[in-house]
Amino acid sequence: QVQLVESGGGSVQPGGSLRLSCAASGSTYNRRYMGWFRQTPGKEREGVAYIRTDGGAPIYADSVKGRFTISQDNAENTLYLQMNSLKPEDTAMYYCGADPIGGWERFTRAEFGSWGQGTQVTVSS
Repeated sequence: QVQLVESGGGSVQPGGSLRLSCAASGSTYNRRYMGWFRQTPGKEREGVAYIRTDGGAPIYADSVKGRFTISQDNAENTLYLQMNSLKPEDTAMYYCGADPIGGWERFTRAEFGSWGQGTQVTVSS
């Protein structure tokens, strides 16, 4: 079992920044891959970025490349998402996900095995 708790969401103007955090606990194996996903009402959940927690380059969706940075603090079992140059289209509920297998296909299909409760990000002037 994996427990994931997100925090750090809020409201920000276009061009602003936010940093999301995801505190993780439970099975290390089931947290081998961790990532950030987002969802707006009426749309499917989409992958934003993910990372292999035991090493490897982070992977980003094209829509956030160059603006968002995923990172982790293994000592604190925390995953982060630094979001810069935010746009109104980044408005969504953001979820932290974890999975033992991960990979591009599971990421793009948002088919990770464990999820947090989500944190809302609103970008508006």
